[in-house]
Amino acid sequence: MKPTIVLVGRPNVGKSTLFNRLTKTRDALVADQPGLTRDRHYGIGRVGDRDYLVVDTAGFDPVAKDGIMHEMARQAEQAIAEADALLFMVDGRSGLTPHDEQIAARLRRAGRPVYLVVNKSEGMERTMVAAEFHALGLGDPLPVSASHGEGVKQLLDLVLGAFPPDAEPEEDEGRTPRIAIVGRPNVGKSTFVNSLLGEERVIAFDMPGTTRDAIAIPFERDGRRYTLIDTAGLRRRGKVFEAVEKFSVIKTLQAIEQANVVVLVLDASQDISDQDAHIAGFILEAGRALVVAVNKWDDVNDYRRELIKQDLARKLNFLSFARFHYISALKGAGVAAVMKSVDAAYAAAMVNLSTPRLTRTMQAALAKQAPPRHGVFRPKMRYAHQGGNNPPVVVIHGAALDHVPTSYVRYLERTFMEAFKLQGTPLRIQFRTAHNPFIGKE
Repeated sequence: MKPTIVLVGRPNVGKSTLFNRLTKTRDALVADQPGLTRDRHYGIGRVGDRDYLVVDTAGFDPVAKDGIMHEMARQAEQAIAEADALLFMVDGRSGLTPHDEQIAARLRRAGRPVYLVVNKSEGMERTMVAAEFHALGLGDPLPVSASHGEGVKQLLDLVLGAFPPDAEPEEDEGRTPRIAIVGRPNVGKSTFVNSLLGEERVIAFDMPGTTRDAIAIPFERDGRRYTLIDTAGLRRRGKVFEAVEKFSVIKTLQAIEQANVVVLVLDASQDISDQDAHIAGFILEAGRALVVAVNKWDDVNDYRRELIKQDLARKLNFLSFARFHYISALKGAGVAAVMKSVDAAYAAAMVNLSTPRLTRTMQAALAKQAPPRHGVFRPKMRYAHQGGNNPPVVVIHGAALDHVPTSYVRYLERTFMEAFKLQGTPLRIQFRTAHNPFIGKE
């Protein structure tokens, strides 16, 4: 088992910077703005042959009673309960604060090893910067610079030295399906994630924009492992003002690109908007397998349901390959059916297609409807084979294929998808025209 190292501290002490340093990624958003991280953020780190799990948490306020700060504190409390070791981070340049003392009092009751990390100590005398933090009673302060990497390896050696070596290698995570949950703000993405996990793993708060980062969450369901990615809501471009929110949009688009399956969450209590169609279009353009979950279905009457279905058929008709589900994430209704469709979409996206059957299917399509002529030539398609997965790519070889019209490409895509029963994933067709050896010769 990998030891779990949890980063705790008040806002803006550099927890996300250290998270990125420990995981050698840029997965956590970093900006000179307090309160940027709101949910628990997991990542994998490695030193030599030792793996470890790192958890970034929101700025911790143990005495918060309500509002978003209370929800952030609850997330930090859950992370503390999961920890094997706690890195309590303080700011060496700001010095000791009453907020630090409140957190220290809470961590002393945690029953976990606590390492006091004095961040932002670059260019400062180590003994001087650490002196006042002895008052917290958590052992010797450890000066580091998360942004420059100073003292980080020594810190890791100290923390990991308390755990036995790994008994056996972990299962390969490259085969774990990655599922991105996307949609407009406040449609219920985080509630859907919490319903799947059976716990309040991410903050679900009645305020648009609560989720800012793309949060990757490993979990297991019915004996199968997945990685869920809860993303920030995507607004229309003209509505995105904060620089932080612009980075959140980028993280969401990156999550779609890196996912195997995308669950697009829509809100049944609102009209299907152009922004919903834009998000769906980006998912299709990225070639990702897709399941559509229409949330808050229990909040609308029969008349409204019929209007929504008509709206879906009109505005999202280009998603005919995807399965649609009508759910209540808050009550858990329909969530299991969504996951069955996710499994089917993942299987379709990663399917292996045999060359002989692909070629026979192509020839049957040609016999039923030949491609139109371009001038005096008609495109000739000789054979087909698979060129990739996620999405499945069919490569067709032949002559004069540069002028096959888009309508005929769509006809071939539908034919292959029906023949191989590919539900939930788009399919791409690529043409390879044979070189004419007589060009340029008499």
